[in-house]
Amino acid sequence: MLKLIIPSIELFDERKEVFIQTKEQVLTLEHSLVSLSKWESKWNKPFLTKDEKTSEETIDYIRCMTITQNVDSNVYQYLTVENLTQVRNYIEEPMTATKISNEDKTMNREIITSEIIYYWMIALHIPFECRKWHLNRLLMLINVCNLKNMPPKKMSKNRILSSNAALNAARKKALHSKG
Repeated sequence: MLKLIIPSIELFDERKEVFIQTKEQVLTLEHSLVSLSKWESKWNKPFLTKDEKTSEETIDYIRCMTITQNVDSNVYQYLTVENLTQVRNYIEEPMTATKISNEDKTMNREIITSEIIYYWMIALHIPFECRKWHLNRLLMLINVCNLKNMPPKKMSKNRILSSNAALNAARKKALHSKG
């Protein structure tokens, strides 16, 4: 969860020719499957792509991430560069201590949408309350479940031979034998 402070600012309304003072606003944001689903249902395109988002799409995703109730929609117009940086950093955080090595990992070119993630949750029996977790944490759980459900990887012949040679050498040394 990210607490975002949007500072108060003073604006000039040219039509009324008066100054307007906005109040400081604190938004609570959550980068989750719920916010991803909201954004994709509005924009009808996948969010989790390398494609650059327009500023309108980015601001709207922040709106979808907001869990604070009764927020004035104008507040999103006053986001600072620092606010946007905080949001980007928060979205990129792993939010888990689990690390998976990239060894023998093939590049999956499947476009990931919220429905694909919901499918994975159903297939892996992950409870739906996890949809409110930070999205990176949920995706890590899905990866861990997939890895743990895979059959053990068979060793190559060369690896078996070298492993057996190492075991034999250790036994010879332990038993003080020449073989």
